[in-house]
Amino acid sequence: MTVTAILSDVATAPHVGDLWKTRHDKTRFQWSSLALLTPAFGLLAVLFLIPMGYAVYLGLTNLTLVGPTAIKWGFTGTQNLVRMKSDTEFWTSLWTTGFFIAGSILGVVVIGYGLASLLMRARPWMRIIVGGIVVIAWMMPAVTAGMTWYASTTGGGTFGTLTGLHNTNFLDNAPLLIVTLANIWSMTGFCMLVMGAALRNIPSEAIEAAVVENASPWQRFRLIVLPLMRPTIIAVVLLVALLSLANFSLIYIMTQGGPGTATNILPLYSYEQAFTFNNLAYGALIGNVMVIIASIFGVLYVRIAARS
Repeated sequence: MTVTAILSDVATAPHVGDLWKTRHDKTRFQWSSLALLTPAFGLLAVLFLIPMGYAVYLGLTNLTLVGPTAIKWGFTGTQNLVRMKSDTEFWTSLWTTGFFIAGSILGVVVIGYGLASLLMRARPWMRIIVGGIVVIAWMMPAVTAGMTWYASTTGGGTFGTLTGLHNTNFLDNAPLLIVTLANIWSMTGFCMLVMGAALRNIPSEAIEAAVVENASPWQRFRLIVLPLMRPTIIAVVLLVALLSLANFSLIYIMTQGGPGTATNILPLYSYEQAFTFNNLAYGALIGNVMVIIASIFGVLYVRIAARS
């Protein structure tokens, strides 16, 4: 091939810069996919968006369960929001909910991981017995779990018998702590199963290499186990937070939000306003606050999971 032919081929070939301008591997949105997503959008609208929009609207009305405004009710704007701003019981309930969720997350994650780690090293018969007991506690209905903890923590219950304080009512003395422990007890089985599955997926070669390098157990946990289990821990934290935020049955059976307002978390306070004091609109507004809190947890989860 002559030099003239080579130069001619180079002149007619696509320019290198033009090749870089066209990204053939770039993800492109296909409008035809909207037709396939239409059923999912329809279910989302019917099951979530429309009810949620209606709940938001109800929170801005004067609807009550009984009385004149039970039939002839209307839009009142920010009246309920102004009431919420000065409602000290609502803010107390919000703080109580925060402590309840934080304690539940800490207890469930720590105890669940500890049990999963110990059972991996335990004998098969011990793994079956201990794991079965913990899973049964998780699968137990909230009514049964609440009655069990109520009977165990009141005067003459199991807690009093074990500690020698037979007539002590632990549920009255430390109500928020007891209901938090009950919530931890009922969710630890779920966390143990998830953490156990994540631990079994950690490559044994990485642990063995760390042992050869004389890494301490804490270093192996901090540098190998914890980074590999981070997505699982984040998912467990989110689920425990959401389940605790919506945990109405367990606390209602044990304390009904008492004594006083010691365990009156947001779901109970919303129920109390709507069906005890007959103010459906204000109860719906409190429910909307819970949806906002749950949405914040969801956004945090998506952002953290994207970075992990």
